[in-house]
Amino acid sequence: MKTILITGGTGLLGMRISLLLKERGLNVRHLSRTENLNAIYPAYKWDLNAQTIDPKALDGVDGIIHLAGAGIADGRWTKSRKKAILDSRINSSKLLTKVLKDRTDQPKVFVACSAVGYYGDRQDTILDETAAPGKGFMSEVCVKWEESVEGIRTLGIRTPVIRVGIVLSTKGGALAKLNMSYPFRVGSYFGNGQQYYPWIHLDDICQIFIKALLEDNMTGIYNGAAPLPATNKELAKAMSKAHHQKTLLVPAPTFAAKALLGEMSAVVLNSTRAIPQALQKMQHGFEFTDLVLALEDLFKRKL
Repeated sequence: MKTILITGGTGLLGMRISLLLKERGLNVRHLSRTENLNAIYPAYKWDLNAQTIDPKALDGVDGIIHLAGAGIADGRWTKSRKKAILDSRINSSKLLTKVLKDRTDQPKVFVACSAVGYYGDRQDTILDETAAPGKGFMSEVCVKWEESVEGIRTLGIRTPVIRVGIVLSTKGGALAKLNMSYPFRVGSYFGNGQQYYPWIHLDDICQIFIKALLEDNMTGIYNGAAPLPATNKELAKAMSKAHHQKTLLVPAPTFAAKALLGEMSAVVLNSTRAIPQALQKMQHGFEFTDLVLALEDLFKRKL
């Protein structure tokens, strides 16, 4: 495998995966709304509204990692925002399916992205990959997201799907936002803090995508989360320990989160105790299974 095409390549996951693949000696290119063939990772243009793509983007491509999709927590879930979240996922898969169907030089593998939001709010129920989808907008999006790549699979292309957990990184996502108050020795958790967060270190989730790309035996659904989910309150305490400081933990009431975020409060209030059972059956080795050690590494490397 020599050349990999990544959609959503400029996002948190996409950039880190691109770097790790490049370090392995692979050629990495991106799909983007703006062409820039002179970039570190050459960007070929695609247009989801027009359903067009530069055919050269797929020339000689051995594998695709499909990460494209509007951020689920980048803004309140207005009607138009919900449409953008769903359309960005469905229309991108639709375009890729259409383009790949007409090519004789199809890639060997298409690694698709989903999220643990698939399971919805399930309290303390342990959720492996066989669990049914939950209810609510995030579950609806994930179900349709996964259905949108079935056309790729029917082409005979290996299509593993990674249900991504809460990715911990200082460069974006939940951790970056939660960490903002810790320099002032103040932390917070939502509601009673007992909701489970299926966290995962940035490098661990990237290695799962790379494994799915390179290993032919990965064909199904995989939860991209660390083996031991933590509650929101445990995460807040772990951040304090990782900073090696005493921190005042202040609860953010449920009603306040709902008032501030509206329906999007599900992102922080839902409890999803998802475990990576499929990966564990494969004896996949996680680098970070301890939350405090994972956070210490992220803070030290500013990763």
